[in-house]
Amino acid sequence: MTGFVNIDKAQGASSAREVAIVKRLTGSPCGHMGTLDPMASGVLPIGIGNACRLFDYFLSKRKTYLATFRFGAAYDTLDTTGTEVASGGRVPGEEEIEAILPSLTGEIMQIPPKYSAKNIGGKRGYELARAGVDFELAPKKVSIYGISLVSRPSPSEYNFRIECGGGTYVRSICRDMAEKLGTLAAMSALVREQSGPFALKDAVKSCNLTKDNISSYIIPAQSVLPFDDIFVDGEQQKKLLNGMSVPTDLADGIYKIFLGDGTFYGSGIAQSGRLKVKTKLC
Repeated sequence: MTGFVNIDKAQGASSAREVAIVKRLTGSPCGHMGTLDPMASGVLPIGIGNACRLFDYFLSKRKTYLATFRFGAAYDTLDTTGTEVASGGRVPGEEEIEAILPSLTGEIMQIPPKYSAKNIGGKRGYELARAGVDFELAPKKVSIYGISLVSRPSPSEYNFRIECGGGTYVRSICRDMAEKLGTLAAMSALVREQSGPFALKDAVKSCNLTKDNISSYIIPAQSVLPFDDIFVDGEQQKKLLNGMSVPTDLADGIYKIFLGDGTFYGSGIAQSGRLKVKTKLC
């Protein structure tokens, strides 16, 4: 089996657990495309078989989250699953929040949470943090395309819809927002609504999958890759399949390659009048 399953990850479940379920049901190697913390729920695309080779095409795609920020206290993990480290912060008003949202968007330098999977000298950040090791993480450039205040589910909480690029930490947005408002806050809930071409409205909960029905939920890789189709056959197909490049009049870029019999073979790259295979799927 090759393709993707768009999983609606359950709150409290690990991303690795969801991958293990799909792997067991398909009998194929699997991997997820962008970890969701256990407290989060929502879209978790899982690649099956050789579709995992395509992850690089999707990791930088836009993602949309519905996040709940709770004002009044700070936690070591930047979310409410951690240990409270400060309290007594005020709860800001809606107008205050709306006024500072533009300053949190665009290409910004963001400091990742210490409790994260960031690699520091061969160790994960959360491993060092749990061991009490003092360390600093360097800021990294991220893209935040928009933040909108959606609702106020409780006197101390606000819901925000956030559209951002890959590698952005929503918990860090919460921390930075609180700092700009002169108060304390932590993320108390998170739902990923969109990850590239994968949407929550089309996702399936892993508890509803069986060996008998999972094939109907597998999304063909060619249907979600955002590239034009090209068809090859004859001598051109033979050379490409043998790792050679062939002449082409295609514009420079990446394409989806289909063989003469209609089989989707993988991706190809056209450059300076030559075409070669970039990622083989079959």
